[in-house]
Amino acid sequence: MTAQVDYLVVLFTTTSGACGDLLGSDETELEQLVWQLVDLKNKKLGKVNEVLIRPEHSDLTEDCLGEREDSEESVSTVTGLEHALNQFHLRLTNEVNSLGAGTSVCVCTDGQLHIRQVLHPEAAGKNLALPECFNSFFDLKKEFRKHFPSADTKSLEVQYMAESLSVTVEPVAILEPPAVLDPTAVLDPTAMLSPVTSALQVQTMANIVLALLLEPLCHTFSNPERVTEKFESGTCSKMERVCDNTVIRARGLPWQSSDQDIARFFRGLNIAKGGAALCLNAQGRRNGEAMVRFISEEHRDMALQRHKHHMGNRYIEVYKTTGEDFLKIAGGTSSEVALFLSREDQVIVRMRGLPFTATPDQVLAFFSQGEGPKEACPVSGDKDGILFVRFPDGRPTGDAFVLFASEEHAQCALRKHKDILGKRYIELFKSTAAEVQQV
Repeated sequence: MTAQVDYLVVLFTTTSGACGDLLGSDETELEQLVWQLVDLKNKKLGKVNEVLIRPEHSDLTEDCLGEREDSEESVSTVTGLEHALNQFHLRLTNEVNSLGAGTSVCVCTDGQLHIRQVLHPEAAGKNLALPECFNSFFDLKKEFRKHFPSADTKSLEVQYMAESLSVTVEPVAILEPPAVLDPTAVLDPTAMLSPVTSALQVQTMANIVLALLLEPLCHTFSNPERVTEKFESGTCSKMERVCDNTVIRARGLPWQSSDQDIARFFRGLNIAKGGAALCLNAQGRRNGEAMVRFISEEHRDMALQRHKHHMGNRYIEVYKTTGEDFLKIAGGTSSEVALFLSREDQVIVRMRGLPFTATPDQVLAFFSQGEGPKEACPVSGDKDGILFVRFPDGRPTGDAFVLFASEEHAQCALRKHKDILGKRYIELFKSTAAEVQQV
């Protein structure tokens, strides 16, 4: 984002579980969104807003959850993340429109976790689309370090930044503590911050932003952090150098997982192009593991915090590994494969169980026939979009890879799973460039 930003939305989230450096690591649901608008041009602050999020299947009443009334409706309780996002978007849009001076808005958070480890993973798990503003954001810690480079980003706290900039905050008393369901309960110190603390945190961050804008710092907010919206498939040469600190091994994947499913599991973190590689056993079958390469050590470290998070009903183990191990799986040298994969933005489907005498024409006919839910789906590039797999001595293995021009065509093709070609039923799976190289 090189254009001038008119407003920053200083945002803070809490979940029903861990907070601080472990926020999002325990896969618990979002419970609270607190934010405040900062008018960068006029150096003014908007009001503090809060949305409390009731679990979608909760039987708790609003009183139990501590519903708080506010004359300006800056506090509300909603059910589920989708409603919370709608409330956030509606209130933010109304506030920006009421100011009428510029419309460019970007989120600003205390570190990476609120966006990358809380909002994006939960939205992906619930098949929700986040508002566009959550795809880029400013990390207040990194912005602060541009002027105070000796500060350690990992241990940098909002209070330290406020003291360094001589920021003092008079909390706006819009929030009351929520009701406690069990007055005898012992509160977990890692549990969510109280609403009062969250609001004060947001107000302090907003005032830090104002302090950075003023002389002598005159800070400019430009080049925000990006969240990759779509995983880019691609190839990787065995001659490429891969940093050990950017790679993880994931175990326990469902056997039908694709690289897109892996990218979805790590949603919010930026995977390098072609950086999701499924591992195969000696027989060329998937073994439930994958190597994943991220764009930086920072993203790799956040990926490690998703150890034992869930993909469907299965929990996925996440471990460190090496660049060398990644290249053993993802690196390729075959010119035939390189040519096959040279077409970008193609979706790959793997065929298994083909007759050893199968020809390209038979494969094309297999996908070109059908009606209703199993309608015809064109192979991209005709015969050039088919790659038969052979043993080193040239004998066919019964496998082939087929290219489709879009996800829609690939899904249409996959509906032909276990249809008959010749006298054999054919298994079909979503595949990846790395899998083609390995096989």
